[in-house]
Amino acid sequence: MKFDDYRISPEIKRNLEEMGLKRPTDIQFKSIPPILKGEDVLAIAQTGTGKTAAFAIPILHMLQAQKRSARSEGIKCVVMVPTRELALQITEVFERIGRHTKVKVFSVFGGVEQGPQIARLEKGIDVLVTTPGRMFDLVSQGYIHLDRVQMLVLDEADHMLDLGFIKDIRDLIRFLPKQRQTLFFSATINEKIKTLAYSLVRGAAIRIQVSPKNPVAKNIQHAVAFISMDDKRFFLARLIEENPDNKILVFVRTKVRAERVHKALERANIASITIHGDKDQQDRLKAMQQFREGSVKVLIATDVSARGIDIPDVDFVVNYDLPDVAENYVHRVGRTGRGKQKGRAVSFCSPEEKPILAEIETYLTEPIEVQAIHKDDYEEIVAQHEFTSDKMKSLMQEIEEAEKWERKKRKK
Repeated sequence: MKFDDYRISPEIKRNLEEMGLKRPTDIQFKSIPPILKGEDVLAIAQTGTGKTAAFAIPILHMLQAQKRSARSEGIKCVVMVPTRELALQITEVFERIGRHTKVKVFSVFGGVEQGPQIARLEKGIDVLVTTPGRMFDLVSQGYIHLDRVQMLVLDEADHMLDLGFIKDIRDLIRFLPKQRQTLFFSATINEKIKTLAYSLVRGAAIRIQVSPKNPVAKNIQHAVAFISMDDKRFFLARLIEENPDNKILVFVRTKVRAERVHKALERANIASITIHGDKDQQDRLKAMQQFREGSVKVLIATDVSARGIDIPDVDFVVNYDLPDVAENYVHRVGRTGRGKQKGRAVSFCSPEEKPILAEIETYLTEPIEVQAIHKDDYEEIVAQHEFTSDKMKSLMQEIEEAEKWERKKRKK
């Protein structure tokens, strides 16, 4: 079946064709018809399979049809997401698919000034893409009115629960009309999500689209290498040096680790950028833009900051630290091999992380291929990069001493 065969507006069909989208992915094929019928949907699919378009296409069509038939004021759809970056990304998808329609889409999130957001809201919008904190701020100030909302979308629903947004979600429901359509989209499912979904739905049962038994896409080649915690930086440097033209997304466990890995690569004369919760919004957007454009090939990220982000042409995902939660492995490696593209994921597993690896393999229902490293090769990589690292430190110290001497000389 092609998008041309769907009963959706010609403007949307034209936009999809311009985007090179001719046929729906599995999750789009299964989700679009029930959404168009007004049913509630719980959609579970692997990352990179087109989940955003699966709800954006029918929502845009329904709102466009309303605008053609009658005057329609107020926010009609709320898409709630866990992070600012994801809010911007989803807004961009809506705008691309909704070009030439009358549907107005806008994103609201924290970390930036309220003024411009308020000014845009006052002009009127149809679809609000938002993070919980800023939305509730603007609701309490009277700038956001939710009494005409017809559709609620929770994207990355499992991650929102992990971040403790359950109270925010329940608070949001109190502001919404009882008669509405509710859509849940996620890469993984568990009992918490099912319980939340069923508790928020009124009337008809949710249709559940379950992902394959192994939640990692088949076009991702993934492997694990056993490396001591203190040696990981050397092997990361080697991987980057051997793939200089590739985009490499590196996941670490904490914000502090992100900066330490960045410094280690800097000492090896390798350019990289970091993205995590301690960065302000402008720095995070700049980092994402540099990585997206390829001006910097290595992005070091924490789970929260990169969750759900669709970055084109990521060649490698490196699990520098294994994730604490097995499900997060799926979300991480799903940043590569998106759509029909091939991708590679490499995990560095230290001896103390082996229990986590076992949990991940149990979740995947199969073992991850081991990338064996010969003892001589291991020692050579460590020795080579230790020498480079120590040499760089020594050089920096010499430069610093020379600068101090030069300043003293000028004072005399």
